[in-house]
Amino acid sequence: MRLARHYIIHGRVQGVGFRYFAERYARAEGIHGWVCNLPDGRVEIHAEGEHESLERFEHHIGHGPPRARVDSVERADVGATGHEVGFIVR
Repeated sequence: MRLARHYIIHGRVQGVGFRYFAERYARAEGIHGWVCNLPDGRVEIHAEGEHESLERFEHHIGHGPPRARVDSVERADVGATGHEVGFIVR
């Protein structure tokens, strides 16, 4: 069953390659959606995919790339659009 989740990542997550890290793992898991930097230094992600794929993706973004420091991850389940758009870095 396809699910969608919205994430807000807190910590040192800008200027460390976090968006491209998220893109790499999203594509590896077949997840569709997007990732973008927020003006306040957080990162926002919308991800759609199968439950197991989202769980693995969430594990990776919870740690981030080597230079990142993830303090917390806010997660909300949202309605899946079902659109197959790939994963986009904004």
